[in-house]
Amino acid sequence: MTDEKPRTGHEVIQDYLKTLDGSPGVYRMLNAASEVLYVGKARNLKARVTNYARPAGHSGRIARMIFETASMMFLTTRTELEALLLEQNLIKQLKPRYNVLLRDDKSFPNILISAEHPYPQIKKHRGKKSEKGAYFGPFASAGAVNRTLNQLQKVFLLRNCSDSMFESRTRPCLQYQIKRCSAPCVAKISQEGYASLVDDAKRFLEGKTTSVQADLARDMALASEAMEFERAAALRDRIKALTQIQQSQGINPQGVAEADVVALHLEHGQACVQVFFIRANQSWGNRDFYPKTGSGAEEPEILEAFLTQFYDDKDPPRLILLSHPVDNPDLVTEALSARAGRKVELAVPQRGEKAELVENATRNARESLARRMAESTTQNKLLTGLAEAFDLDAPPQRIEVYDNSHIQGTNAVGGMIVAGAEGFLKSQYRKFNIRSEAGANSDDFGMMKEVLTRRFERLLKEDPERKTDMWPDLLLIDGGAGQVSAVAGIMAELGVDDIAMVGVAKGIDRDAGKEEFHRPGTRPFALQRNDPVLYFIQRLRDEAHRWAIGAHRAKRAKAVSVTPLDDIPGIGATRKRALLQHFGSAKAVARAGVEDLQAVDGISQAMAKTIADYFSAKG
Repeated sequence: MTDEKPRTGHEVIQDYLKTLDGSPGVYRMLNAASEVLYVGKARNLKARVTNYARPAGHSGRIARMIFETASMMFLTTRTELEALLLEQNLIKQLKPRYNVLLRDDKSFPNILISAEHPYPQIKKHRGKKSEKGAYFGPFASAGAVNRTLNQLQKVFLLRNCSDSMFESRTRPCLQYQIKRCSAPCVAKISQEGYASLVDDAKRFLEGKTTSVQADLARDMALASEAMEFERAAALRDRIKALTQIQQSQGINPQGVAEADVVALHLEHGQACVQVFFIRANQSWGNRDFYPKTGSGAEEPEILEAFLTQFYDDKDPPRLILLSHPVDNPDLVTEALSARAGRKVELAVPQRGEKAELVENATRNARESLARRMAESTTQNKLLTGLAEAFDLDAPPQRIEVYDNSHIQGTNAVGGMIVAGAEGFLKSQYRKFNIRSEAGANSDDFGMMKEVLTRRFERLLKEDPERKTDMWPDLLLIDGGAGQVSAVAGIMAELGVDDIAMVGVAKGIDRDAGKEEFHRPGTRPFALQRNDPVLYFIQRLRDEAHRWAIGAHRAKRAKAVSVTPLDDIPGIGATRKRALLQHFGSAKAVARAGVEDLQAVDGISQAMAKTIADYFSAKG
């Protein structure tokens, strides 16, 4: 007797119509294995499901989705806006195959002029805007912020040092010598004069560049008339630097003060979205995104999904210029306005300066997608060659490469990098601080065991059925037969012995190009020195080594700043800084008496006694 095949398709969907009404809400379509295929929203659930219940009239993508559907789930909401917000949360959580999904959700950096110090600091800021001050952004990348900050320091001479460094200075630093800071730390400028520079910087970042330049030009003329030629020359240099900022920002639209330009190019089922950030009539860079298109979605659906997911954790500007109309513009506008706490407008310009901005962004999207598709073709060829070289069943879609780094067992760190059809997947890199005695004993096998155990125990717990793409097809290990044998034993203990693994060992001369490859149960072999697959493996190994070394250095640098003061209850960063600045070192603090400790700002009699008792107990 054979098992009956589960029912799927429009007839299954039709069964749900009996219990549905016209409420707004969110629906999920699931296959026979209860995997979520699609998450959608509807103003009227019954009307939407009725469309899916029709046997014909669907696009190829929707028809495939209906054919696979074995069951549905529903959640009603009070409004369509609530349904939209719930839909996007579920899409991010479940990552259904047929939904459009934005995979890059990194935050964008801003410029912050702090407000909690008499002499405000100008710096790059990323993340929550919890610190008091004026924020300007977003900028498309850290590089765009750094370039702008570099030029702003030349123009406005604002400090970029930390508050602790500012307090400890006794003479001007190099920034003052190269004319990028006014040295308020040693009173080279008055508080009123510095406040004026801060106001000028804010005006510039708000787009009032003309008035700032006019003020500088007027001051230069007055200095020249007063025969203060050195000051006039300094003002001239600041005006020149200000002009360079405006030139480096590329397209600076006159008629668009604040907007994001969002342009989509779709080709052969792959999409690229370019976002240009315009603030204060200045272009602050652009970023490209490659959302998953849900197995064949069209431009309006892709762009709508992109907007709602992109601005889920970011403040939208007052105006968003689009290359294509979206499916539900009023609903998206309402959602973004609620997110921003003010009105947000969507527009698809047809002529004028705004249309030129969109056209430029669209061209960038088209060119970026073409480059990515070319790179993807090359990458796929390399993965195919890798499968042939290592006798794999299919080209690997996820390769994990492991390496350890330490100095005689100190600050031991394990590193994992990930690569696939899209190249290096840097958002999925991981580092592992070695907790076991293996690190202290310089035991590379023990460290590798700890790293792999932690990695795969977590994976087995989170995804035992291997439904996600987080499971690797291939493990690359830096080492020879011994390392491969040890890793095979570790994986067998974990019950994960079906993942291919290869050890990469340098040859007799330890020369790049003479690597030997080791697989469990086979003899070592080598590739031709000019084989592209060999170069690819070398790049993977070198990237893993770079990542592990970087993590080790960061841990070592952090350890250098650790002092015995960190272990004293009640001693935080501020008190620690004050003690070190007053006494010069942790040893001097340990030798100090209670009365000497009380002389430090922020150290009460009780805290001074706590510190003295701590060091007394330590002997």
